[in-house]
Amino acid sequence: MNSLRPSFIEDIRLKVQATSKQQRHRAAERCELRKNPDNNLFRVKSADQWLKDEHGKPAARQLMGSLWYEDELCILFADTNLGKSILAVQLGYSLGKLDNIEPFCCQLDEAVKVLYIDFELSVKQFKTRYTHPLYGTHHFGDNFFRAEFNPAGDNPMLYDKYDSYIRNEIEATISSTKARVLIIDNITCMGNSTDYAGSAIPLMKNLKALKIKHNLSVLVLAHTPKRNLHKPITVNDLQGSKMLINFADSAFAIGQSHADPGIRYLKQIKQRNTASDYDAAHVCLFRINKQQSFLCFEFLGYDIEQAHLQKAGEVLKDEIIERIEVLSRQGLSVRQVAAHLKIGSSTVGRVLKKMKENMGNPSA
Repeated sequence: MNSLRPSFIEDIRLKVQATSKQQRHRAAERCELRKNPDNNLFRVKSADQWLKDEHGKPAARQLMGSLWYEDELCILFADTNLGKSILAVQLGYSLGKLDNIEPFCCQLDEAVKVLYIDFELSVKQFKTRYTHPLYGTHHFGDNFFRAEFNPAGDNPMLYDKYDSYIRNEIEATISSTKARVLIIDNITCMGNSTDYAGSAIPLMKNLKALKIKHNLSVLVLAHTPKRNLHKPITVNDLQGSKMLINFADSAFAIGQSHADPGIRYLKQIKQRNTASDYDAAHVCLFRINKQQSFLCFEFLGYDIEQAHLQKAGEVLKDEIIERIEVLSRQGLSVRQVAAHLKIGSSTVGRVLKKMKENMGNPSA
């Protein structure tokens, strides 16, 4: 009988036999979904219809001046220990009580509920930041929610993929808190892979989908890899930049002043809603300070970024030279010393070379 069947019929028959019941069920579900245009991957209208549908809708409002607008997915990135989490908590708290962070404007007409998912600090570390021996513990109010990772609830076996598990858990928390603002601290900690880009990209896609579905404003914190401190901050300093930045509506960065290590500056990196207000010619300067029991960024003024970059061939301070020598004697490599002190490897190499020359020539 098989010889009487056309070959393509036999191929189809074999494929059907090889298909599992689960695969057939999923195929049927996909066919059913396709009957509803709202489930299609692309929504298609004429350009005129898109503009007509948008006519009369209010313009996006500023959440943090022109750095971050309502309904945007924004990325805040910086090197470690520059205060990303401090600024993010301050921003979430300000939106929860309808306040501004000087010098930035918040154009909302009412306070919103904020969900801050903290993958960085333990609750004890969080308490330390927002407690003072004289003033007690800071009161955040009813609109600021903090969530942290629960090891006992980490059961990705319930889902086919870890990023699907994360998305479902975030969505459930958004629904329970009724949050309008979502802050993720930080994207690096959300994946289950050592491949940063491989795990971050699906999560960014999921966050963008959640943003649209729940009308959220989303702020994602991210790290920079080791960067050249002689050069201005650019989009290329965002870890996984070429892929991550495509999913962002806006982005800004925190830099550390080389002129005064206690000073931080904010620089606008990407904005779709307006022209850049805080570029290299007009960065915002801040100092991290504790106001009673609240750790926060305090505005100092404006400057050009160039004034806060490390100068090529700059003479190092004596204490930096001493630290290089101490760390080197402790067995750290040139690269490790450079990373620890946030200076160039070539600078460390020059100091160590000179130190060896001086040891060989005591009279020097």
